[in-house]
Amino acid sequence: MSSIESAKPSRQVLRELGPGLITGAADDDPSGIATYSQAGAQFGLNMLWTVVLTYPLMVAIQSLSARIGRVTGHGLSTNLAKVFPRWSVMLLVALLFVANAINIGADLAAMGAAARLVTGWNQHVLTIGFAVLTLLLLVMVPYHRYVKLLKWLTMALFAYVAVVFTVKIDWAEVFARTLSPHLPETGWIVVVVAVFGTTISPYLFFWQSSEEVEDEEAKGEAPLIEDAHDAPEELRRIRLDTLVGMGFSNLIAFFIILTTAVTLHVHGVTDIQTSEQAAEALRPVAGELAFFLFAMGVVGTGLLAVPVLAGSVGYALSELRGWRSGLEHKPTEAKAFYAVIATAVIVGLIVDYSGLDPIQALFWSAVINGVISVPIMAAMMVVATRRDQMGAFIATPLQRVLGWAATAVMALAVGGMFLA
Repeated sequence: MSSIESAKPSRQVLRELGPGLITGAADDDPSGIATYSQAGAQFGLNMLWTVVLTYPLMVAIQSLSARIGRVTGHGLSTNLAKVFPRWSVMLLVALLFVANAINIGADLAAMGAAARLVTGWNQHVLTIGFAVLTLLLLVMVPYHRYVKLLKWLTMALFAYVAVVFTVKIDWAEVFARTLSPHLPETGWIVVVVAVFGTTISPYLFFWQSSEEVEDEEAKGEAPLIEDAHDAPEELRRIRLDTLVGMGFSNLIAFFIILTTAVTLHVHGVTDIQTSEQAAEALRPVAGELAFFLFAMGVVGTGLLAVPVLAGSVGYALSELRGWRSGLEHKPTEAKAFYAVIATAVIVGLIVDYSGLDPIQALFWSAVINGVISVPIMAAMMVVATRRDQMGAFIATPLQRVLGWAATAVMALAVGGMFLA
């Protein structure tokens, strides 16, 4: 077999990766990086198990959100409104907007701070610059081109894999602690809740579901419930896309925890509040290369995550209100959709410069996400098993078991968050 022929399957796989890959990569946003860094710095290798546990749960819930979008031809908001009263879905979407705006502000600030560490330029100018750049790309670049850019931006996450190879690691101990962690009697539950809340987030559900609809419309295809001809191939693609995307997400999270565990934790640096703080702390203990890779990874992941955060709430509200939505449309064709996206970014900037404690803001963002994730996930499970909405493409038995397990884990995490 020639090298050209052997490369064809690889190229085909890459073409099939889209909403799932981007969703998974966007999960490792600067705020998430800060959470994973704190887990590694505070508890060393003993938090690696969390990202292993969440992988099958993420795959289940994200594949269901994608399945709902591709089968019905509608995003999550429209489908939720068929289960919940419309006013209650509107309340969930409003809370999603608040949580996303806070997260956007935190991510933009982290990007500006990380870029300042590398360039020495003014942090405020850099933060505003990243916000303007994100909006311009979202507004001016059609979806079929923008999605390719987002795919390339996922490569920024490999910076965290590269960091690991700049330091010495006892891989046998890594394996042992992943399978059998040594946890203290108190304090660890809060970090576990934070990791779960960061990893399984409502905005990811809305984004992946809506992007399946966006892809379907861009290709001129009908929802599977109306035309089942391509169903086996499409459901196989969704499964592959989600398995790879969530695997990528959790692999990077694993490496971030590992990096901070073998550098910061072993040197007694156990209190990390932000991603740029983690990057700065790496400089004296792991060297300039590790610092540079970590800092630039923050910028790259922010450029990927902010559009997903803003876009998800744009889709959620527009679908619920019946407004035309989609990144493939020009701003003049979907004014309300783009207005919601721009408002989310602008509110994020206002929160960033309001003087609010960024750590407290992120905490309340996590609280809101945790609270709304449970009813959304439960409603998704109901939708995924309703034949009047899904036809012959209801969730498989394995998806139901793992989906309800993910919902239960998030319910326990929310309970733990309030009790901690």
